[in-house]
Amino acid sequence: MESDYKVFYEPVVDNDLLELFYADQKQHSFSMQIFFLNKRFAMYKEAQEHKKTLFDRSIVEDRIFARMLRDQGKLDPTLYDLYQELFDNMLEHVQPPDLMVYLRIKVDNAIERIKTRGRVYELDQPHSYWQDLHKYYADFFETYDWSPLLTIDVDNKDFLNNPDDRIQLLTMIEEHFDSKPSKSQINGYAPVFETI
Repeated sequence: MESDYKVFYEPVVDNDLLELFYADQKQHSFSMQIFFLNKRFAMYKEAQEHKKTLFDRSIVEDRIFARMLRDQGKLDPTLYDLYQELFDNMLEHVQPPDLMVYLRIKVDNAIERIKTRGRVYELDQPHSYWQDLHKYYADFFETYDWSPLLTIDVDNKDFLNNPDDRIQLLTMIEEHFDSKPSKSQINGYAPVFETI
């Protein structure tokens, strides 16, 4: 089942800009946001060539980071407005997903997983950074309405090391599609919000 999907992962490997960003967020926040927006938009264009795709992170989630950085005074409001304008222009060319899956996790568990990733520049971030990001994510998905949404609590899941957990996740997604027509099969749809 896993091999049926083309998976697009977050473009962070060998990204020197990410390290610069974590060292000085105010100096590098705008270029960081533009980098991710550009890379993710390119992934969406490539995804058009595949029947089934999974994205590690959606393009709409980029706004979560931009909004948090603006609110914290780390992204100039004028640059934030410019980012939003560019984002909105790009989003006009992106089809909403058939399903958005929100993998909900407690902030302390998320931090433990970040530690196992071992990226030094992430480990240097204060606990408050991750708490704030966690809150912005929760708020974002509380009002999310771009597509159907499936929320899955993953505090006790290990998708990296446990193939059974990955298979269970993909099975839940497949079952969602088996029970509901995709938006491409119907004219207009009411977003579906489920929590598992």
